Amino acid sequence: MSAPGENLRINSARLWDSLMDMAKIGPGVAGGNNRQTLTDADAEGRALFQSWCEAAGMTMGVDQMGTMFATRAGEDPDALPVYIGSHLDTQPTGGKFDGVLGVLGGLEVIRSLNDLGIRTKHPIVVTNWANEEGARFAPAMLASGVFVGEIGLDYAYARKDLDGKTYGEELARIGWKGTEPVGARKMHAYFEYHIEQGPILEAEAKTIGVVTHVQGLWWLEFTLTGKEAHTGSTPMAMRVNAGLAMARIFEMVQEVAMAAQPDAVGGVGQVTFSPNSRNVLPGKVVFTVDIRTVDQAKLDQMRAEIESRAAQICADLGVGCAVEAVGHFDPVTFDPVLVGRVRDAVEKLGYSHKDIVSGAGHDACWAAKVAPATMIFCPCVGGLSHNEAEEISPEWAAAGADVLLHAVLETAEVVA
Repeated sequence: MSAPGENLRINSARLWDSLMDMAKIGPGVAGGNNRQTLTDADAEGRALFQSWCEAAGMTMGVDQMGTMFATRAGEDPDALPVYIGSHLDTQPTGGKFDGVLGVLGGLEVIRSLNDLGIRTKHPIVVTNWANEEGARFAPAMLASGVFVGEIGLDYAYARKDLDGKTYGEELARIGWKGTEPVGARKMHAYFEYHIEQGPILEAEAKTIGVVTHVQGLWWLEFTLTGKEAHTGSTPMAMRVNAGLAMARIFEMVQEVAMAAQPDAVGGVGQVTFSPNSRNVLPGKVVFTVDIRTVDQAKLDQMRAEIESRAAQICADLGVGCAVEAVGHFDPVTFDPVLVGRVRDAVEKLGYSHKDIVSGAGHDACWAAKVAPATMIFCPCVGGLSHNEAEEISPEWAAAGADVLLHAVLETAEVVA
């Protein structure tokens, strides 16, 4: 049975209030949030989410990676669940909506169904994936990657933050290491609602992004080994300068990305110098190159060229060069049936929209390997994200949640 008609909407005020209440946990220093994964703030946010889910009549499951699964029962005990997922963890200087909108938008779908007395054939599960951001423990989308079998559980537990603490230790410390085997659950379909994290929807005055694809990516961690030496007394010709090699690689990455246009990006977001002293040439530099494109062949070519040219740059300077791939997924094409249901819901509701490719990675990238999946985008002001100034409007938030409600109902099948 199809979802009810155009008059069906979520409770906009309740959704916004939930977003603002969650934002009180792990506040940032400039109006956003610092609720990094497996911190005390993360634990507090998880507890609040659990309390809301239980108040909505849902049952909570937690797997061995710390991912939370809140289930609203369906009428058919044999029907596979429809999943709605995203994440509650943030960047160190993150916004109030990245990931959180999708989790709490899913919760609002359940609350609205309860208000309206609507039952579905399939259960509906709202999911908070652990460590989506990867800011503290690389790679990003760690728990969903373990869920689909692309990342090993032992490998995930051994990931270390900058203080040397491991994922497994911190998960146990905050009390959210569940007993459910990772990946044991089966999905009928997967939906993810998220802010765009880019400027396209706002610039084109579109309320909804119908996400058709996600760019593939490689995170390449370079470790360059030079020779620590005094910056004032070491002759230029006698230096083994890992910092200089790094600078030349940065410029090369820009060149490679520009040569791969259109629809390709590349850059560096994290750098660690050692010993990081004003008057000492670095003996070691570690940094991560991030390259992305929706074209698989182009993605592979960019990686090969960057690694080859980096090796030559370092050899010319006598600097050691090691590269480790610390994050990867191939470009994703979302399920055309689910994409069509999202588009149908948008048109039924009368919202302006456009098809769009996601520039950022999401848990939906991994979920798409085990079930039909798709995403819905909400605009964000100025395209700003991973920034405490990240902002959306209550109207935008509600519109995407309305679309999510209708698309999920079409998939979960309303029971008369």
